[in-house]
Amino acid sequence: MAILNSIITWINYKRIYQIELYREHAKEIQVELLFDLIGSAESCEWGKKYDYESIATVKEFQQRVPISTYEKIEPYISQMIEGKKSILWPGDIKWFAKSSGTTNAKSKFIPVSKESLDECHFQGAKDVLAIYYNNFPDTRVLSGKSLTLGGSHRVNSMNNNSFYGDLSAIMIENLPFWTDFHRTPPTEIALIEQFEKKIEEIAKTSIHENVTSFAGVPSWNLVLMKYILDYTGKSNLLEVWPNLEVFIHGGIAFEPYREQFKKLIPSESMQYMETYNASEGFFAIQDDPASPDMLLMLDYGIFYEFIPLNEVGDENPTALPVWEVETGINYAIVISTNGGLWRYMIGDTVMFTAKNPYKIRITGRTKQFINAFGEEIIVDNAEQALKAACSATGAVITEYTAGPIFMSDTAKKGSHEWLIEFENQPDNLEKFARILDARLQELNSDYEAKRFKSVTLDQPKVVVAAKGTFLQWMREKGKVGGQHKVPRLANNREYLDELLKINV
Repeated sequence: MAILNSIITWINYKRIYQIELYREHAKEIQVELLFDLIGSAESCEWGKKYDYESIATVKEFQQRVPISTYEKIEPYISQMIEGKKSILWPGDIKWFAKSSGTTNAKSKFIPVSKESLDECHFQGAKDVLAIYYNNFPDTRVLSGKSLTLGGSHRVNSMNNNSFYGDLSAIMIENLPFWTDFHRTPPTEIALIEQFEKKIEEIAKTSIHENVTSFAGVPSWNLVLMKYILDYTGKSNLLEVWPNLEVFIHGGIAFEPYREQFKKLIPSESMQYMETYNASEGFFAIQDDPASPDMLLMLDYGIFYEFIPLNEVGDENPTALPVWEVETGINYAIVISTNGGLWRYMIGDTVMFTAKNPYKIRITGRTKQFINAFGEEIIVDNAEQALKAACSATGAVITEYTAGPIFMSDTAKKGSHEWLIEFENQPDNLEKFARILDARLQELNSDYEAKRFKSVTLDQPKVVVAAKGTFLQWMREKGKVGGQHKVPRLANNREYLDELLKINV
């Protein structure tokens, strides 16, 4: 194993050096990348429409090309699905990732070009390994297999020219054959449609493998892990896989699940590595095990812009390239990619925690917030406040969502309702609610102002959800497994009321 690690370290050396260049040359890397994208697409229908051939500066690109949402570019994507060539990106694109977002009930089909697969998604996966080896040169992760719990949908045919599925399914279809030697479960199990059937088959096949790493969304992996322990009768996962050493996760915040993972994998040497990967692209990797912040990956065929969150929805919002951002500000992400997305707002919000190199943490979604009374609560506020409440009361959370309680004839003041499914309930629910409220006030001055003497907002209402409530709701939505996730915050009661009907 020492010889193999030495070979891999030598192979990774050049790539780690390239990543180190992010520190000093972020602007140069991003500008060069943008003009490579523009040059590639200038003969496409989109490129001709905005006269890409004559664009000479970043500012000119920003002034000429509008910021897009899915609804605005859907007519172009529909043409690509029908088999028309060179619409948003040169050539024909036959793969489309079906969006797993839950904030919009309408399915979105994100074009996945060969370039975005090779230079973005697959490169991201390789860089995760490179960075992990750089941090842990004595790792034995490649002595065994990676258990990847991906999407629950096979690649399906739209017509003779186009296919769609979860991004994970598309990647599995395009992986080289030799990766099967390092991955479990086999492809035919990985692509099973029905989630419960899939984890049953994973348990049957993977418990006999030497699994050294996990990858996937924390919430669904917890379901799988608990099933495997029930199936094997073991008390923790190290009794099943003694060489397990790292969980590579993304999709949702890990912090609410950390204590559950520690319980299931009782090892001080177990590592947790976050990635920021979506259907639209692979964006960031946690490169420092001591810090939860992620390194923004600048050479994956993605040109980044960032809109201050308070300008989202404005007619002409400020869109900053990466070299003009500031730390401590919430930004909505806008991307132009080698998959044919141009100035596309993906719906996520991030905050920069460092520059040179540029590091971020995900703070939420542009559509996931509570601002019914001017309080402007975002997901990052919620995660931090819940962490404090759990720490003080011994609680462990499985899932949660929150929304407003609107003023009415019976409720003279507004409030927030938190529906929380606990693995371990707090020793005192009233104390839990008080600490949640107090921490939110510390984190968010707008919320604090609305809560001052309960003039506008009353204290939050915490409702305990029966175990399995959220899973049942996701099952009824057809959104079990893969990258599907529970909406954490909403500015209305749609999700709350649906869940409360189940939680009777």
